Amino acid sequence: MNSRQLREVGIGLVAPAVVIALWQLAAAQGLVNPQVLPSPLAVLRKWVEYLLPLQPHADGSWLAWALSGELVVDSLTSMYRVLLGFGIGAALALPLGLAMGASARVYAWLNPLVQLLRPIPPIAYIPLAILWFGLGNPPAVFLIALGAFFPVLINTIAGVRQVDAIYLRAARNLGASRRTMFVRVILPAAVPYILSGVRIGIGTAFIVVIVSEMIAVNNGLGFRILEAREYFWSDKIMAGMITIGMLGLAIDVGMNRLNNYLLRWHRGLEN
Repeated sequence: MNSRQLREVGIGLVAPAVVIALWQLAAAQGLVNPQVLPSPLAVLRKWVEYLLPLQPHADGSWLAWALSGELVVDSLTSMYRVLLGFGIGAALALPLGLAMGASARVYAWLNPLVQLLRPIPPIAYIPLAILWFGLGNPPAVFLIALGAFFPVLINTIAGVRQVDAIYLRAARNLGASRRTMFVRVILPAAVPYILSGVRIGIGTAFIVVIVSEMIAVNNGLGFRILEAREYFWSDKIMAGMITIGMLGLAIDVGMNRLNNYLLRWHRGLEN
């Protein structure tokens, strides 16, 4: 990490540090009810307790014991659902988006249906998801896939349909076949849009997994936050929320770096 990146990270940490300091000061001065808003130190203690293994180390794998903490298990469970649901949603959206973007006929046939279903939030499908799939992972994965599907689909369509006409005319003049034009011209030009849709889609999937875990499953970060609410464990609620934020930040940073790597040729042309 170079000095510029370190400076950017340092600047980005200023606002969170100020918020935490003011939060701790308000809690120390008794300005807020600790049952409603526990102090950052109380949340940190609960987060560590949530992270540590529940049982003492016995004979067996040290790694399995170290990863047996409630927080680790819940985080891995939620991430598994996110990746599985996103993979299904993106795998369905990508070819459909390419077909709708490349073919005016396919677009005319399917666009009304897409625009009818797109505004319906995945949360509205919860009763149907439980009715169709019961409880457990299947309804949660279905809702996550639904949440990831439309951002990837819409951005893929937009990317294919907004390819510069100059590139298309140049390819035709050079005698490119339709397949060659699609693979060598349209698809590369649409990649920035597709990756933007992927980034939005995986962020949406992470939001949906928390909601679905509050309804349809009995583990995961969403379920644990709902359980803590039932017992008025506000420190555990906030520990779970902070974990969600950290995982979401890690996903976004990873996707941003992947986009920068895959689009280095695109940025090079712009520079």
